[in-house]
Amino acid sequence: MKDTPKSLRLQIGLFGRTNVGKSSFLNMVLGQDFAITSHIPGTTTDIVEKTMELLPVGPVVFLDTGGIDDSTELSEKRIGKTKKIFDRADVMVLITEPDIWGEYEETLAKEAEKRKTPVIVVVNKADIRTPSASFIGSIARVTKRIIICSSADKKNRDRHVNELKKYLLEVCPEDFLSVKALVGDLLGPSGISVLIVPIDFEAPKGRIILPQVQAIRDILDHNGICIVVKEDKYLAALKELKNKPDIVVCDSQVVDKMVKNTPVDIKCTTFSILFTRFKSDLVSSVKAAVKIGELVPGDRILIAESCSHHAIEDDIGRVKIPKWLNDYVGGELRVDVSSGRDYPEDLAKYKLIIHCGSCMLTRRETLARIEKANNAGVPVTNYGLCIAFTQDVLGRVLEPFPAALEAYHDEVKKKEGIYGNRKS
Repeated sequence: MKDTPKSLRLQIGLFGRTNVGKSSFLNMVLGQDFAITSHIPGTTTDIVEKTMELLPVGPVVFLDTGGIDDSTELSEKRIGKTKKIFDRADVMVLITEPDIWGEYEETLAKEAEKRKTPVIVVVNKADIRTPSASFIGSIARVTKRIIICSSADKKNRDRHVNELKKYLLEVCPEDFLSVKALVGDLLGPSGISVLIVPIDFEAPKGRIILPQVQAIRDILDHNGICIVVKEDKYLAALKELKNKPDIVVCDSQVVDKMVKNTPVDIKCTTFSILFTRFKSDLVSSVKAAVKIGELVPGDRILIAESCSHHAIEDDIGRVKIPKWLNDYVGGELRVDVSSGRDYPEDLAKYKLIIHCGSCMLTRRETLARIEKANNAGVPVTNYGLCIAFTQDVLGRVLEPFPAALEAYHDEVKKKEGIYGNRKS
C-alpha cells in the first residue's frame, strides 16, 4: 500500500450553503487548486474527496459536499448524497459567511449534535465583510471553535490552516489518535502469527486484498512475527515451526479446512472476524449470527458489501454465502445485495443483514449502518461470522475473544431446539 486507506483516515466533512466557499476553503487548506470553484451556485455537483497528510493530525480525507440549499436541477440527488456524508464524517466543518446563520446552518448543527459529531465553524469571506459580535455570539452557542478567514487570503493561509489543525486535534476521536489493534494485541512478546491467504481472484494483479495487507502491517507494528502461506502450505508451515503460533488467521472461505488442521491448543480466527472487532461491535454481531439458526426458506436477507467490484463467477457475497445459507436452512432464501455506499433505506423488510468486513468503510460509517438496522429491528452480522456459523465452527474461531465467545454460548443455549437442519 502506498497510501493510508480512506477508511483509516480522519473523515472531515465540509458542509454549508451553496456558494459560501467550501471548495475555495478546501483549496486553501490543500495549498492547491484541487476543487473546482465558481460564483455559480451548485458547482460542486457530487461529493469531492481529497486525501492528504495534515500533520500533526495525520492522514485525513476531506469530503466537500454540495450545498444543502441547492435549488438547481438535480438538487434533490445532491442533497441526498450530502446527507449520507453525515454517516462518514468524524468532524463537521460548517462553512458560512459573515452574519449569515439561519435555518440551513441550524439544521446542520442540530444533526451534528444528534450524532455527537464535533463542529468547527468557518466564517469565510471575511475580506468582504467583517462578522458582527452578535453573529459570533450566536455561533458560540453551537461551538467555541470558530475560524474567521478569507479563502482568498494567501498571506494568512498558514495561520488559518494552523487554527484548523489545532481544532481538529482537540476534537479527534480518541480511537483515531490511539488506533485500535487489528490483530497485534492477540500476540505475546515477539508473538508468532500464521496468516492463511488464498489468492483472491478479485484482488488486483500482483497484490493481496486490503484486510490481509492491514493485518500484516498491524502485526509488524506490534513487533510480531508474521508467516504468510497459501492454504495448501499451511500444514507444512506448522511442521516447520519450533514453537506453536499465538494465533492462526485465515480467509473465511477456507475456515472449515483451517479449523480441521489446527491443533486445539492453538487459537484461530478469520480476517473477517478481526475486522468485525476492529470496525464494528463483535459481541452484537455474534448474537446476530446465531439468528441464522432461526431462518426458514422464503425469509428475506440483505448481503451488504462496502466495496464495488466486478463479481466473479463464484463471488463470495453473491454466490457462496447464499448457497451456504440455503443449504443450512434447507431451502431458498430471498437474497438482496447492496454494494459500495448504496445501503437500502427500507431495512425493516429483512430478517437479517449480513455485512462484509467493512475494510472500505470507517468505523463510524459501519456503526451508523448497524444503528439504522437496529432502529428497524433487524440484526446485523458479518461474512466471517455467517460462514463460520454455517460451517459449525463459530465457537472455535471465537476463542481469541472471551466476551464474544461467552455471548455465543449464551445465545446458543437460549436458542436450543429452534434451529433448522443443524446446530452450530
